[in-house]
Amino acid sequence: MTEGRARRFANRLGARHVGAMRRRRLLSLLALPLLAAPVAAMAQAPAFHPDARDAADIARIQAYLNALHSLKAHFLQVAPNGAVSEGTAWLERPGRMRFQYDPPSPLLLVAGHGMLVFHDEKLNQTTNIPIAQTPLGILLSDNVVLSGDVTVTGMQRLPGQIQLSLVRTASPADGTLTLVFSDDPLTLKQWSVLDAQRQETRITLYNVQLGGNFDAKLFDYVDPRFFQGSQGGGG
Repeated sequence: MTEGRARRFANRLGARHVGAMRRRRLLSLLALPLLAAPVAAMAQAPAFHPDARDAADIARIQAYLNALHSLKAHFLQVAPNGAVSEGTAWLERPGRMRFQYDPPSPLLLVAGHGMLVFHDEKLNQTTNIPIAQTPLGILLSDNVVLSGDVTVTGMQRLPGQIQLSLVRTASPADGTLTLVFSDDPLTLKQWSVLDAQRQETRITLYNVQLGGNFDAKLFDYVDPRFFQGSQGGGG
């Protein structure tokens, strides 16, 4: 292999490595599991034993989430390294979500048809994963039940605020999802994800508009490479 070819090959490998790192980071931000993380890697927190007040609030949050059909909001995302990005979020239960990042971010995340799709326009790369394998699948499920398949691992109350931490009972290594609500009235304001390496990412919602019906196409993702292939084959 000539020196020039070797350099080009190394550059391609480097670009793929950076792209893979960006995809893993973004997927963890939006509550995708660390697929290779062992359960033992998760710190073993003391078991949470809800008292009567906790149980009442858990039941209230469960009822709120099941009554939440759709919302549109501006979002602010803070990554573990402090990087900040923002954009517009649409959520429609069950199973639909779209995060449209503002420029110059090249990122797009779409959930629908049982899959979560992440596309990086700059790298021209797309990643797919079943929604059911993500902690956010708890929030997007048809019927939210905060027991059984879901374990409440903690609850914290601050003035005017309630925080509820959850894991999938069978796969806690997928990560901990913490939902943050303003109280009176109960309203979802933020969620955060803590992964197996104790890296936390926060998504905060602003200007939340509850209800409404959204165009179904918002939750469909068509890979632009499909059109590139079609154009290339025409003529």
